[in-house]
Amino acid sequence: MIKEDISNCLIAVAPYGGPIALMINGSRKEKAPNLRPVVEIYSSSGNRIISFPWKSGIVVHIGWTIVEDLLFIQDDGTVLIHDIFGTFKRHFSMGNEVLQNRVMEAKIFFTPYGSGVAILTGAFRFTLATNIDDLKLRRFPEVPGLQHPPTCWAVLVQDRQTKIVLANGKDLFILDNASCRAVTPPGLGPQACTFTQIAISFNYKWLALFTDTGNIWMGSSSLKDKLCVVDTNLQTPPKQFVWCNRPKSNNPSVVGIWDKLLLIAGNSKETIKFYQDEDVHLVPEVDGVRIISSSSHEFLHEVPRQISHECQILPKECQKLYIRKMQHLESSKRNAACQDIFRIASMAPGALLLEAHKEYEKESQKSDEYLREIKEQNLLFEAVEQCIEAAGNEYEPEMQKSLLRAASFGKCFISNFPPDTFVKMARDLRVLNAIRDYTIGIPLSYPQYKQLTIEVLIDRLVLRRLYPLAINICKYMKISEFQGASRILAHWACYKVQQKEEPDDSIARAINNKLGDTPGISYSEIAAKAYECGRTELAIKLLEYEPRSGEQVPLLLKMKRSQLALLKAIESGDTDLVYTVVTYLKNEMNRGDFFMTLQNQPVALSLYRQFCKHQEPETLKDLFNQDDNHQELGNFYVRSSYSNETTIEGRVAALQNAVDEYNKAKNEFAAKITEEQIKLVRCQFRLQKESGKTLLDLSLHETVSTLLLESKHKQAEQLYKDFKIPDKRFWWLKITALAKKEDWEELERFSKSKKSPIGYMPFVEICVKHHNKYEAKKYVAKVSPEQKVKGYIMVGDLEQAVEAATERKNESELNTILSKCTSASDQLIIEKINRAKTQILKK
Repeated sequence: MIKEDISNCLIAVAPYGGPIALMINGSRKEKAPNLRPVVEIYSSSGNRIISFPWKSGIVVHIGWTIVEDLLFIQDDGTVLIHDIFGTFKRHFSMGNEVLQNRVMEAKIFFTPYGSGVAILTGAFRFTLATNIDDLKLRRFPEVPGLQHPPTCWAVLVQDRQTKIVLANGKDLFILDNASCRAVTPPGLGPQACTFTQIAISFNYKWLALFTDTGNIWMGSSSLKDKLCVVDTNLQTPPKQFVWCNRPKSNNPSVVGIWDKLLLIAGNSKETIKFYQDEDVHLVPEVDGVRIISSSSHEFLHEVPRQISHECQILPKECQKLYIRKMQHLESSKRNAACQDIFRIASMAPGALLLEAHKEYEKESQKSDEYLREIKEQNLLFEAVEQCIEAAGNEYEPEMQKSLLRAASFGKCFISNFPPDTFVKMARDLRVLNAIRDYTIGIPLSYPQYKQLTIEVLIDRLVLRRLYPLAINICKYMKISEFQGASRILAHWACYKVQQKEEPDDSIARAINNKLGDTPGISYSEIAAKAYECGRTELAIKLLEYEPRSGEQVPLLLKMKRSQLALLKAIESGDTDLVYTVVTYLKNEMNRGDFFMTLQNQPVALSLYRQFCKHQEPETLKDLFNQDDNHQELGNFYVRSSYSNETTIEGRVAALQNAVDEYNKAKNEFAAKITEEQIKLVRCQFRLQKESGKTLLDLSLHETVSTLLLESKHKQAEQLYKDFKIPDKRFWWLKITALAKKEDWEELERFSKSKKSPIGYMPFVEICVKHHNKYEAKKYVAKVSPEQKVKGYIMVGDLEQAVEAATERKNESELNTILSKCTSASDQLIIEKINRAKTQILKK
């Protein structure tokens, strides 16, 4: 029951059985300064949801969005958005042009993109936004000759394009983004005068015009095709003029209100009139019109043919009751223009099946007679389908049960009737009856329910905080847990955290007990909602239940709980997550506090050092200084000397700093090696200046090899002495360099300079490596006896190899030589090897 007189209020009713909003005193310009407007929101059954005083500017229009948010359009172009419980969500402006010229009229409409707002300004220009969630304002062109507000206008959506249809006296225009064109409705004739009302159908396909001569023109919304013209004999414009959709019929219908007269006009010269006891408000729906007054909520719609047929065979007393209900427009008002319902003695198969079942329950033989009659016409299948469909269009549960029982009765005599239709209808009706209950207050018709879809219905129940019912419906309709129960429980938890009268511990415990480890639940999202409500401690408690560290850490950082975020990131083992927190801490904290924080977290400190090593070396130096880590500081200076220093002085200075740090760290070996490196760098710099050859950044061995290749033997030997290079290593370096440059004379001279510390086999190997077996043969004789066979084989002298192996009486070496021989060319050597092997065996 709505206590206020709706004629004195701004009223907005959401489609699909949606809520009712009233703004009381909102349009009274002469109201007392201390008398604030009051906003009241009711369910469709008249239960008040919320009432609150309006504390903002002057409201020109109110309306619901497609997701049941309530919009308040103020005269300065500001649009405020509240939810169904009156909670403010956000606001936006319709632009400076609207602000300067003020809002004269406004309308809210639905498009494929979402909910839109259309504004008529004081300059008689239209500004429009097709989607308030992605605001893009469009200013429509001027209307020629429009010097005062249009007599009527409406928003039209065609081919995904939004247009304005407006009337300026007897001129009719269609505006779009780029143009304004005049149109003339076909077939209206000279009797047309001024257009005073426009009605557009729910699906934007049809349009109706009311003229000051009392005529109603109905046709396509493109104004190219006429359906009919009806004379109402009423010259005064209706207070409200809406289109009445009739999904099962091609006949057009419009409904108008004149004071307390409700008039229905269709494709007929006659009109149907109903007189109301109080002021009403019309709400167009996809399949009819809702009629709302302070004390009643009724639905005017076309009677489905199945119901018409079934009603026709009811007893006379029931027929009168049924007709009286429709004539008085109570609870479920049906389209009185539908004539089938009054036809007596219908023989439709569905009606006969319903009567057959009733006679069966009475144990009457008439039941068999009705069934035989249906079967003889082969219409039993059709009869069952009619009863099922009729049940969907009934509002009374008892009548629904009767029709479904009749359908079930008929199914027993059909061997192959698919059960899906019957089962689905039964399930759908159970859902519909649950939401139609006055405590819920969503009186959807079956066509509206199918158009809305079960998923959107669940969303609307969640929006109303009817969580138990929403979960039960999801389970009953077998909706997946992720899309159903889990999502609803998450919404419930987000609502629960807003209840500030309960302590944090009890709320967190209650949420965890209810949600547990339900799949699809994100505790971080619930915690984020708690943080938005100013309950930081509750958010932290909820995050303890979140198993994914990647979800915990960002919210903890947002809440300025960086220490806890760092701990969670480290526990996760995700290095990227740790780096994220460390980077955040670095930007938020001063340098000293940041370093002290990392000192308490070795893992984070180690990762940060790795980062600094590659990205911020100077920061790494500061870290080592703060820790008095002289060993790492020495390493830092060594790396820095080669990566950052470009001059010899800078490199030597950096290496000297490294020596000092190694000494402080009592690492004598590192200090000595670094001093040797300083000495080498200076030598390289001096030699580089002398020879012009790049020597810096080379190792000691590379430097010696380079000098030898350049025939700087004295300088190489000086380095050999100064850095105490081992003899063996120096000899290897020298013979490698000499062979590489093919200085065979110097190589031979060097081999004779003194006894080789590495032997002479390396000389053989290096010569063979550089494809000079001739030079290699010079050194084979000097090779130790145990390596001579190998040497001779390398230079290809198999005969000498046999001699050496025979002399050593080594059968294994003989076999090795034998494997190198070829049967064709080395036959003599093979014979010699076999003789030698025989002699060795004899002994």
